[in-house]
Amino acid sequence: MSFDIWITYVATVLLLMSTPGPSQLLMLSNSAANGLKRGLFTAAGDLTANLLQMLAAGLGLAVIIAASGTALTVIKWLGVAYLVYLGLRMIAKAGGKQTQTARPASRKALWTQGFITSAANPKAVVFFAALFPLFIDGALPFWPQFAILSATYLTLDGLFLTAYGGSASWLATRLKGSARLWLDRAGGSFMILAALLLGLKSLRDV
Repeated sequence: MSFDIWITYVATVLLLMSTPGPSQLLMLSNSAANGLKRGLFTAAGDLTANLLQMLAAGLGLAVIIAASGTALTVIKWLGVAYLVYLGLRMIAKAGGKQTQTARPASRKALWTQGFITSAANPKAVVFFAALFPLFIDGALPFWPQFAILSATYLTLDGLFLTAYGGSASWLATRLKGSARLWLDRAGGSFMILAALLLGLKSLRDV
């Protein structure tokens, strides 16, 4: 893969990531509530799901996933319901005694939330299957190029998620009292908004 092609790919991915999606909103919420260090486990869950989706695309499973309309619908709406539940629970606890004394969410729970949010969009497999061939040279070995494209995407996505999480965590440490109460409510609202975005994507795919 030439450097020019790789730079074009990087520019394309950056444009695709310029608009916040469900995973970015979840990262904002979890980092504000738990701090960046724990919030990074949300990013890790998201990137794990992305990696599995990339591998599925690379192994030629995109056609199978695309043909499984019922499975896609079930997975997507389970993800939507899960995020709505988390968002409503965060809003309900905001400002209460439980919020003031509760321990941060476990690393496993944060990882799971990130993974489910990303995995709730299984058509990402089709997306990667459509995106990668645009930058792969058929005259060169496939898997080394696939590895470069995958690693680049995961790195850029990780940087975006870290930036979102760092901003939310920085803001959370500087807000107290009623301001923190509204931040907690905003975090729950971000989760619900992430769910709505997933739901809208599902409706558009119908």
